[in-house]
Amino acid sequence: MADESTGKKKGSMSVSEAGRKGGQTVRDKYGHSFYEEIGRKGGETVKAERGRAFYEQIGKKGGDTVKAERGAGFYEQIGKKGGEAVKAERGTPFYEEIGKKGGHRVRTLIEEGKKAASENAKSSEDKTPAPGGEVVPEPAQE
Repeated sequence: MADESTGKKKGSMSVSEAGRKGGQTVRDKYGHSFYEEIGRKGGETVKAERGRAFYEQIGKKGGDTVKAERGAGFYEQIGKKGGEAVKAERGTPFYEEIGKKGGHRVRTLIEEGKKAASENAKSSEDKTPAPGGEVVPEPAQE
């Protein structure tokens, strides 16, 4: 017999209801960790197929959407909340520690950059360009 308000047979369910019921059954049978595992595997597959740039692109789109809906001040608010939560959980010494780590990393990157620049300068000295820009071959040694 059809229900007059929805036009459905008595006892039938919608696709969304069936999906929800199936999801609850899987959750009850396999637990929360099952979803974590399949989500991680799916993420690894997408990363392998589409690369890191895909995640950067969709992250930017999502961020732009949130910015358009809530305004730029929203990020300031959530950043402040997050910082206060971390400070309450880990304390001020945590920030001192990560600041030192960041400083060490910057110093390492600067040193690597200087080294690469000096190596680049040495290799360009070996092949001095002529006034027109072409590389002059070295005279043959006998």
